[in-house]
Amino acid sequence: MIISLRTVTFGLVLLFCVVSACNKQEKARQIAVQKVMDGDFEGSTGSPVLCADKEWISVKDPSIVKFENQFHLFCTVRGRQRSHSIIYLAFASWDQITDAPRTVLTCHDGYFCAPQIFYFSPHKKWYLVCQASDEKWDLEYQPAFSTSDDLSDPAKWSPLQPMVGRKFADVKAWLDFWIICDQTTAYLFFTSLDGKMWRSQTSLDDFPHNWSDADVVLEDDIFEAGHIYKLKGATERYLALIEAQHGYGWRYYKAYTAGRLDGDWLPLAATKEKNFACMKNVLQEQGHWTDSISHGELVRAGYDEHLEVDPADLEFVFQGVLDSDREGKTYGEIPWCLGLLEID
Repeated sequence: MIISLRTVTFGLVLLFCVVSACNKQEKARQIAVQKVMDGDFEGSTGSPVLCADKEWISVKDPSIVKFENQFHLFCTVRGRQRSHSIIYLAFASWDQITDAPRTVLTCHDGYFCAPQIFYFSPHKKWYLVCQASDEKWDLEYQPAFSTSDDLSDPAKWSPLQPMVGRKFADVKAWLDFWIICDQTTAYLFFTSLDGKMWRSQTSLDDFPHNWSDADVVLEDDIFEAGHIYKLKGATERYLALIEAQHGYGWRYYKAYTAGRLDGDWLPLAATKEKNFACMKNVLQEQGHWTDSISHGELVRAGYDEHLEVDPADLEFVFQGVLDSDREGKTYGEIPWCLGLLEID
């Protein structure tokens, strides 16, 4: 075989371009990682992307993955006939979300809400984790899970099953359950409405059962909805976003960081003045529609159990409401909508 000099030259030029582009992309990601680790967050949001229809009072607690060129959104809806349910929507772009069918999941007849969605690669299955209640369970209220082989079909989720089966010692209240894994272990994080975040763990082989007793891993002025991610492009660096109360706005988000999922969580942007997202550092570009940045999730770079996010492309789906729209209402009557926050 005779290879011309022109072919060799073209190949070398192409290789150089690919390597150069990869180097630029990696350099940009490292700059983005450093910006996140500096903890100086600012963002902007437009109008709400999704509000409740006539059947429901509110739409809240979003969890989202992008898979096969579509967003798959799971969120809580609250109503008068049924207090808590989880609905599913799929759409290709954010401008299509309002036209997407809203389907109530049928994997549980009773109370279930605050979903988390991810693909658990060891089982080759999708997992939906949530908080749920069932009188037939030994522990009536606890974290629960459902599985599916087809993310796009809301009818294929298995009946909800209890995940833990017992109450952890010293935990007086627990909610907003969150799973994230490293190479050997699955971790269950949750908050308890008293300034504490807890962690339990099990091996990947035993998931979703056989959880250890829970330990307090963070104690601060925090409230609920602790969501944890791995930073893409960073060597073992994790980001925890946790909702707090009464900062700039009724609800807002703080940020913490750790080098390991079983390590210590350190404040990154965890004060009223320096935080992840609040009414002080979020610009509402299309009119003032919320006085809260509440229970939200970052749009992930992947969809598996490692929960990677790209620091160069951070988007946060959250629930918001005006103070005037919640005034005089019980919590269940608040008309939460979903918004999309782009982190600059």
